[in-house]
Amino acid sequence: MLHGCYAQVSKDEMAKIDELDLILGNNEKNRIVEIIEKKIVDEQENKYEVSDISKQKEFLDFGLTEYNEKTRAVIKVQDGCDNFCTYCIIPYAKGRVRSRKIESIIQEIQKIVRNGIKEVVITGIQVAAYGRDFEDDISLIDLLEEINKIEGLKRIRLSSLEPKIITEEFVDRLKKLDKICHHFHLSLQSGCNETLKRMNRKYTIEEFIKVVELLRNTYPDVALTTDIIVGFPGETDEEFNITYEFLKNIKFVKMHVFKYSQRKGTLATKMKNQINPKIKEERSNLLIELSNQNEKEFLNQFIDKEVEVLFEENDDKYYKGHTSNYIMVKSLTNEKIQNELRRVKIKEEKNLELVGTLL
Repeated sequence: MLHGCYAQVSKDEMAKIDELDLILGNNEKNRIVEIIEKKIVDEQENKYEVSDISKQKEFLDFGLTEYNEKTRAVIKVQDGCDNFCTYCIIPYAKGRVRSRKIESIIQEIQKIVRNGIKEVVITGIQVAAYGRDFEDDISLIDLLEEINKIEGLKRIRLSSLEPKIITEEFVDRLKKLDKICHHFHLSLQSGCNETLKRMNRKYTIEEFIKVVELLRNTYPDVALTTDIIVGFPGETDEEFNITYEFLKNIKFVKMHVFKYSQRKGTLATKMKNQINPKIKEERSNLLIELSNQNEKEFLNQFIDKEVEVLFEENDDKYYKGHTSNYIMVKSLTNEKIQNELRRVKIKEEKNLELVGTLL
């Protein structure tokens, strides 16, 4: 059986594989048992059941989920994407933006908090678009304000955000929420306006700089991370150098660097001037090296300072966990401190982790 995004966009191709008995799309995942039972009874010849996901208007709510993690839970609040970036197949595989009802989200978080979870990660395909499909005037900040009211919850972490959601109005409301983590992953992809245009990203680097300044002025300890694609079709040496200098100046704590790869069905696959893999590798290595330098510099700011850590696991007497701004901290202790929030005095940086003493 095959299900999910690949099946959604390549059902005819998958149907030619004799070893596959059943192919399901994203809309059908919550009906797996029903569909299998139907196939057994009917012995139907048609091996796939993949509906047109572009017609899906509502978020498929699978109900409450049982969590095995002790400290953190990932809460999906939205599905689909309306951006249609030229390199991305997601809008075709996942459909348009569909948001989960606030009541369902709150109910799930309340349940997992009762089970001991202290931190939730709010995620989705295009989280910043949460509520756009509702008739009521509801947005992501409205949802976050409701989540922040949940008793017993200690932290709210946000997954990747589009930079254009970070406005003065948004941040003015956000900074009043005491549970919001001071870590923001802003989806950039390139530091060159010409490359961004070909990617169909809907912002400029000048707008992005304003977003970074707003967040850093609001949260002095904020950690900003991002995604970067190197070797996008048509990316000249000059364009890459512009990106490199932009990233060097803006100093993200961490950059997730991806070498562009073609995705069947996307506009970018048809673009001229596809980049040589060797050049992609060279550019990727340069940005990874820069990212490591930036991260080390950021971490060294916390030596001899106190931080609050939510400890998640232990390894060889060291307990490890993350700060609000998503720094990995470890401490040598015989205490059992998993799923506890503790103050730590930082002593040193080692292998891009901070080491400290429990207070």
